[in-house]
Amino acid sequence: MVLIKMRGIILYFSKYVSTKKYVDWLSKSTNFDVVPVKKAKKSHIKDYDVIILGSGIYASGIKGVKFLRKHAKLLSDKKVLIFCVGASPFDEKAFQTLKDHNLKDDLKHIPCFYLRGAWNMDKMTFIDRTLCKLLFKMLAKKEKDKLEVWEKALLAAGNRVVDWTNERYLAPITKYLANLNQ
Repeated sequence: MVLIKMRGIILYFSKYVSTKKYVDWLSKSTNFDVVPVKKAKKSHIKDYDVIILGSGIYASGIKGVKFLRKHAKLLSDKKVLIFCVGASPFDEKAFQTLKDHNLKDDLKHIPCFYLRGAWNMDKMTFIDRTLCKLLFKMLAKKEKDKLEVWEKALLAAGNRVVDWTNERYLAPITKYLANLNQ
């Protein structure tokens, strides 16, 4: 368990369970309260010292960032961090692009962490599954040596069910939280 002297909350959005697994592990180790982003209120920022946003990555977006942006002025005296979950292996260039796209202006100073999730097309919505199949077709036409890391990972996963979630991926986050006490 991470000893945190401050009161914390984890706001999250989890469409396909991976983010929720990380939220459960993190809340167990920190005793932070947990609230889905869809139910988050202004008071969830005002009443806590540490605010964590956890979300999957959906079409280059991090769900919940809009909520933080809406209440950015309330975050100035808070310790805030974001973790996002994706199926691809970590790639610095892709992660930086994701952060630049999502964490602008008042939010660009917020630390952001990447955790690897899972892949299961059978659990996807019809729309997500259809979009992935179209993406597979597009990527199959690309030269193998021109593929980005995430594109190679997507093609390798294919129709397989793969779960890369692992509690050890939370280590940089728990270390960051432990340093907040100092």
